[in-house]
Amino acid sequence: MAGFRLLALDHVVLRTADLARARAFYCEVLGCAEEKWQGDLGLLQLRAGSSLIDLITLDGPLGRAGGAAPGDEARNLDHFCLRILPFDEAALRAHLAAHGVACGEVAQRYGAEGSGPSLYIHDPDGNTVELKGPPAS
Repeated sequence: MAGFRLLALDHVVLRTADLARARAFYCEVLGCAEEKWQGDLGLLQLRAGSSLIDLITLDGPLGRAGGAAPGDEARNLDHFCLRILPFDEAALRAHLAAHGVACGEVAQRYGAEGSGPSLYIHDPDGNTVELKGPPAS
């Protein structure tokens, strides 16, 4: 044992080619709130429930260290999952469509709380975001 207990995902850091576009997606589409801007690092921290989604600019010191911009041949990560409530498929699809966000099919997928409904979307930089509902009863 490591002498500590892992509690939860604290934050995920994404490199972005267009900070304003990424901020709009995460705040306006997914409901995050701006928490802290660290201009010297090119780092915008967004509150996502009890976690943070950090966005870093490609031209800032952190972003430059990551190499090529995210895209088809240079991905930031496979995906990350945001737990949401409620998971109302029709309302969710309507909300995403109103923001021009395409989404995949809903499927039962396993996550931290067990199997439950989820669907995949892509942010403006091509990162895959899974939106996951509560576990099936």
